[in-house]
Amino acid sequence: MMTFKKYVYIMLLAILGTAMTTGCSDDKESLALDGQCMLKALTLDDLQAEIDKVSQTATVYVPEGASVNDMELTDLTISDGATASVTKGTHLDMGTPRSIRVKNGDVMLDWTVVVKILSARIESINIEGRNGVVDNDNNTVTIYLPEGIDVTSLVPTIQVSEGATVQGNEMVTDFTNDRTFVVRNNNITRTYTVKVEQFSKPDALYIGGDANAESLNMEEYAAYTWMLANVPKTDYCSLNDIANGKDLSDVKVIYWHAHKDGGVDGHDNFLRYVAPFVGVDLANKESWEVEAELRTKLFEKLRTYRDNGGALFLTRYAGNLASFIGATGDDTWTTPNNCWGQNESEAELCGGPWTFKKWDDQKNHPLYAGLIAGDNDSEVYCTDKGYHITNSTSQFHIGTDWGGFDNHGAWEARTNGRILGVGGDGAIVAWEYPAHDGKGGIICIGSGCFDWYSYTLEKDYKENYHKNISKMAQNAIDYLTK
Repeated sequence: MMTFKKYVYIMLLAILGTAMTTGCSDDKESLALDGQCMLKALTLDDLQAEIDKVSQTATVYVPEGASVNDMELTDLTISDGATASVTKGTHLDMGTPRSIRVKNGDVMLDWTVVVKILSARIESINIEGRNGVVDNDNNTVTIYLPEGIDVTSLVPTIQVSEGATVQGNEMVTDFTNDRTFVVRNNNITRTYTVKVEQFSKPDALYIGGDANAESLNMEEYAAYTWMLANVPKTDYCSLNDIANGKDLSDVKVIYWHAHKDGGVDGHDNFLRYVAPFVGVDLANKESWEVEAELRTKLFEKLRTYRDNGGALFLTRYAGNLASFIGATGDDTWTTPNNCWGQNESEAELCGGPWTFKKWDDQKNHPLYAGLIAGDNDSEVYCTDKGYHITNSTSQFHIGTDWGGFDNHGAWEARTNGRILGVGGDGAIVAWEYPAHDGKGGIICIGSGCFDWYSYTLEKDYKENYHKNISKMAQNAIDYLTK
């Protein structure tokens, strides 16, 4: 019979045996003391690695432009008596981190080898809310500002590549003449020439009902500030400015993201939404009378702009405009027939990404180029968990039950439009009136997923798919102005 003392003795031996055979990867503090599985030195293509014993990481920094897909292990020094899973002279694809196992007897440790590109480049420069056009091939940046801005005391906000620094960031600078900025990253330097050019006439306009951009609601203002920053030579213009004869002859593209809490539902409501912006009195007037006045004051001017080659990007309730400026011929009752929206202060919380579907034969349309993909390649992912959305929708219901468009083919035949995206029930939520016969193209997005502004973001919010909103906007404007 086994006595209690003998049982304890056997258990102690078992515990000691386990401790003696445990690998270094299970007790990294003891590894640092005994040094049995040390990675002492490593070079790739004769570039010396920085070795962090605490995180068991070897980092090799390579200059920008260097090939990392076939790097030679030119030196490897490890603890005496140890062996490694790779040997000197081995060629490694370092496009992704690699693991090297160092083993010494019964103990072992996995080291991670990482290659980081040393880049000294300007990623972006913003002055007065406008991003400069960065040319990293020629090391130049051009920033376009409207006339009237004092260029002698501008403050540039400069974003550089990871690990790099630049002098003069966020300092008052005189840009009367071109300025140089030197970007440094370790022993790599790059000198950029930055110039400010002022323009008298814009190439692009963001339009809205308010007299100035600062009065826009937050949803519209978010779209405006994006365009101001990312589309060179952008300016703001009110609908009333256009009604009063604003010169549009040099404007290549107009963007309007029309938002109204509660929505703008259909032909008549759109007319009554626009009328006050341009001084049309609604009192005691039928819709046809309102339309006639708006045609004279506003719509014909925008129709002429489009007839002369001007392009339009129309999102949310602005998509109604296309029918009134000749995109569908003289039939102005081709406006979206299924519209709604919530109040911004009561916006719905997204529990995950909201999406709409790419139309079957338009999955490769330039509008969708370079989007962050989700699990389903046929869908466009627009929001992330923790985002608040008004679900403001301006779409075409398709079906024989109501709305005037029995099927998708009937919609295309009546509107001369091209379907780009649909909702889950087949409603048309993104569409295009292609450029033709000298007329500019029009892209419309009425999906409730296409949303610029969240009145708050939940604490666990992480921006990912929502970046697709700005990417689609950039794609649309690039496509319309190509």
